[in-house]
Amino acid sequence: MTLLSVDRLTVAFRRYSGLIDRVDIDCLADLTLDVARGEMVALFGASGAGKSLFAHAVLGLLPPNAVVNGSIRFEGERLDASRIAHLRGRRIALVPQSLSHLDPLATVGRQIGWAAKRVGRKGFTREDAVAALNRFGLDELFLESYPHTLSGGMARRVMLAIASVGDPDLVIADEPTNGLDPVNAEKVFGFLRGFADDGKGVVVISHDLAAAVASADRVAVLRDGALVATEQAATFMRNGGEGLTPYARALWRALPQHEFRA
Repeated sequence: MTLLSVDRLTVAFRRYSGLIDRVDIDCLADLTLDVARGEMVALFGASGAGKSLFAHAVLGLLPPNAVVNGSIRFEGERLDASRIAHLRGRRIALVPQSLSHLDPLATVGRQIGWAAKRVGRKGFTREDAVAALNRFGLDELFLESYPHTLSGGMARRVMLAIASVGDPDLVIADEPTNGLDPVNAEKVFGFLRGFADDGKGVVVISHDLAAAVASADRVAVLRDGALVATEQAATFMRNGGEGLTPYARALWRALPQHEFRA
């Protein structure tokens, strides 16, 4: 069942050219992508390709000068501004890229409680908060921890716990392994895979193509704001990427573990 359907999404930013004239700077062009329940889609591309911009468009987090065309549908219904605002944090959750989204002056437990309040979970208890942490391999002691006392991997897992409080149907994770070593990165991808295995849809934005391929079902490749390929993840593993589109194959073969081959 299709959960998220994005059809010919175009995002531009309007700015003044001189005193009166205005111009639109195109950043995403005619992007079409579907995500089904139980599916994990990795969105991959170089810096500036438009990966985070796609996430912000889906979540309705674009600035006022953004010009958006095309359609975004959730369970078949078009997402307008009011519907996005209602679903955001509840049925559609974002795991943000920067750890600075964690409040440095509040304990982990308090921040999980705030997330529960935002999504309207009444009667949310300490036991519920512990359960949210346990899901990602953290115990009750972390409720009293402050963000600055956490390692990068722990902080990422706390952000996953916060995002999971509302039991979302769609999880969008923006560079969730940024700054992590391979072991912790694999753990985070495993947790995201768990969301998909539970019947949710997952979009993971990542610069780590090798880790994404190991966990995702499909890989959508962006280049200069355009979707240039949507590949089955398993295809990357087949004979050095044989069967991939030329650009996707070039990216795969250029990884250091593939000896930077062109």
